[in-house]
Amino acid sequence: MNPNALPANWYLCTRFSNMRIESEIQRRRTFAIISHPDAGKTTLTEKFLLYGGAIQVAGAVKSNKIKKSATSDFMEIERQRGISVATSVMSFVYEGIMVNLLDTPGHKDFAEDTYRTLTAVDSVILVIDCVKGVEEQTERLMEVCRMRNTPVIIFINKMDRDGKDPFDLLDELEEKLKIKVRPLSWPINTGTYFKGVYSLYHKKLNLFRPGSQRVEDDVFTIENIQDTALDAQVGQRDADTLRHDVELIEGVYDTFDVNRYLKAEVAPVFFGSAINNFGVQELLETFIQIAPLPQGRDTDKRHVEADEPKFTGFIFKIHANIDPRHRDRIAFLRVCSGHFERNNFYHHVRLDKNLRFNNPYAFLASSKDVVDEAFPGDVIGLYDTGNFKIGDTLTEGEDVMFRGIPSFSPEIFKELINMDPMKTKQLEKGIEQLTDEGVAQLFLHNNGHKKVVGTVGELQFEVIQYRLEHEYGAKCRFQPISMNKACWLTTTDKKQLDEFMRLKTDYIYFDKDNNPVYMAETAWALNVAIQNHPHISFHTTSEFKTEAV
Repeated sequence: MNPNALPANWYLCTRFSNMRIESEIQRRRTFAIISHPDAGKTTLTEKFLLYGGAIQVAGAVKSNKIKKSATSDFMEIERQRGISVATSVMSFVYEGIMVNLLDTPGHKDFAEDTYRTLTAVDSVILVIDCVKGVEEQTERLMEVCRMRNTPVIIFINKMDRDGKDPFDLLDELEEKLKIKVRPLSWPINTGTYFKGVYSLYHKKLNLFRPGSQRVEDDVFTIENIQDTALDAQVGQRDADTLRHDVELIEGVYDTFDVNRYLKAEVAPVFFGSAINNFGVQELLETFIQIAPLPQGRDTDKRHVEADEPKFTGFIFKIHANIDPRHRDRIAFLRVCSGHFERNNFYHHVRLDKNLRFNNPYAFLASSKDVVDEAFPGDVIGLYDTGNFKIGDTLTEGEDVMFRGIPSFSPEIFKELINMDPMKTKQLEKGIEQLTDEGVAQLFLHNNGHKKVVGTVGELQFEVIQYRLEHEYGAKCRFQPISMNKACWLTTTDKKQLDEFMRLKTDYIYFDKDNNPVYMAETAWALNVAIQNHPHISFHTTSEFKTEAV
């Protein structure tokens, strides 16, 4: 372009735009809350929203006294079961910082959703039950964080219950999660005698009042822990114990280094009781101070930095019927760089076409508001008529695809049986949309007359069955079938593939994109097929470029 043809204020406008992007990046934090089921993850999420002013009253999950469901559990089955089965996206402002919070499922059957969500965040808060300590699913989640070098803050919850000794918990965290830890707050007693938490980071004492559901203001600032005023607050014995514990912590653990945390080399640890709204404010205040700013992402061609002027983003989640009254389908997009603007056209790389979005949304669980713009770190919802798949990339024209969105090999297979032939269309639409969300995969046989659903967990079938009936009006049941592995087929010899598909016609299915899939009955049958057909590649996921048997 001829510089002389540019508007006179072009340089100033561009510089202003870049400065604004940099400014918006500075005031954003995007993170996920992860944990083993029942550790208190969703309750902690609610208390964050309470502090951020996004909600006025916190509901206690699975409480008989407070008949209010968790804000982030917006699906009816989640409210009934008291568990999270899908990632919820929530945004709120706290002390001038835009916080994008993703509350993830804790149950192992829905780990896929959690793993994908971790690609869209810059850091993680890991919730640990002080009674149970580190559990199996916690270790698996931490493995994913380590693979991505994701910074982790640990919140040890339920300190008002009789649990493990805090020092023992720290040792267990280091041993099982294979990461160095550094306490930034410390409890005064536990269980019945729990009196509060001392913030080693802010030098404050937060006194505990059990049973309160309101934001606590009972914070006592103490410049010197040797001050006798501490004795007046908690009693001499507990004050002396706290002083001894703090001295031990400072002697055993290295001084907290923010850079080591950002490099995922050390995990800060906080203590509290989310159900009682206690220890949460210290955690949130420290989080917004030390958590990483929105980070760049790798693509198939280059690394995209967050502060680049041109917009890029990727789809990490799709959810149908987030509002059952409107039968809407929302694709969740993480903004990676630049400035997203409502009503602008953006390039859909996989489809090689430009799309415009009239009503992009920001979320508070099931509530959503139209937004005019979004910046790196933001998660927005795009109304989808079927254009998107998980992993799709949007840009301002550059043909790059973001990498690292995991794809999973199903472990359990069941045939979908229609219980009401009059609702066949509803069933077909429903199972197509629900499997688009990534919670399961659909395989078709005999021109689509036989439908097999593959998942990694048994509970997913229950969720699919429930949602098909209550969101689409289609009743079904799932019949187990004997399948060991689903393998996508590619070849350098089409004649050999055609012959293999003819010989194995009873075991050849097609996925939703009409790719051939071999459903092996046993591991032995799969090994024989691999040995006898060297020109056919057997892939355990649909990501052909990266995953081969």
